[in-house]
Amino acid sequence: MIELGKMQTLLVQRVKEFGVYIGEEAGSEVSVLLPKKQVPEGAKPGDEVTVFIYRDSEDRLIATSAAPLLQVGEIAVLNVKDVGKIGAFLDMGLEKDLLLPFKEQTHKVRTGEKVLVALYVDKSQRLAATMKIYSYLSDQTPYKKDDQVSGIIYELNDTLGAFVAVDNKYYGLIPKKEVFEDYREGDEITARVTKVREDGKLDLSPRQKAYIQMDADSAQVLEVMETQFDGILPFTDKADPEIIKREFAMSKNAFKRAVGHLLKEGKIKITENKIEKIK
Repeated sequence: MIELGKMQTLLVQRVKEFGVYIGEEAGSEVSVLLPKKQVPEGAKPGDEVTVFIYRDSEDRLIATSAAPLLQVGEIAVLNVKDVGKIGAFLDMGLEKDLLLPFKEQTHKVRTGEKVLVALYVDKSQRLAATMKIYSYLSDQTPYKKDDQVSGIIYELNDTLGAFVAVDNKYYGLIPKKEVFEDYREGDEITARVTKVREDGKLDLSPRQKAYIQMDADSAQVLEVMETQFDGILPFTDKADPEIIKREFAMSKNAFKRAVGHLLKEGKIKITENKIEKIK
């Protein structure tokens, strides 16, 4: 069976001036054209060729020896080349661009933007892209607790947190309690696996373990005090968590650990309602 949207190895059936027709086996009634410029030199009937099958501008099945940036069921980051009346057009590494319909966009995309999408075959048997990638991710993760991973944020949920496609392939979530940055869809992040759930999905944190993170947090507190508050912070480690999150992008517990570390090192002093950097 010739599969739309997949790389596959087929046989050369007939050679024409404008290319070769290829199919599953010699004499098969189902064949696809591989244009002349894509045909390996010296190709003859019975030879095997590895191709990708898609539809041309006239909606006919056609083959190419070029490898696309993704196949059906796969996820990849693609560049938005243009936005038209029916959706956006993405560069998938072939002569013909890939349609990302408006209804498959999780936000309105712009020309030049890079988007994380999955490739699927729509109801009219055409290739299309979707930014709704949750169902295309895998729960067969190779990662374990405390591993460092990288991925792309593909959805933000005010209740649950930031959903991450780890390696553009596996389910990941930064729970709301771990979200201290103003993330946006499409942001590339690195994170630590805090838990591998029974269903194979990953809980993530952009922060290291507390004893490792503390030095970086302490340095950040000092930097913010110097650059934004002239060395005098108008609140202490008893401040509202939202204030701490806004000013330092960290939790109250992390802030308290950092302040305690700086106090122990003699770099700050704490009064009733403020923290001062010791010069």
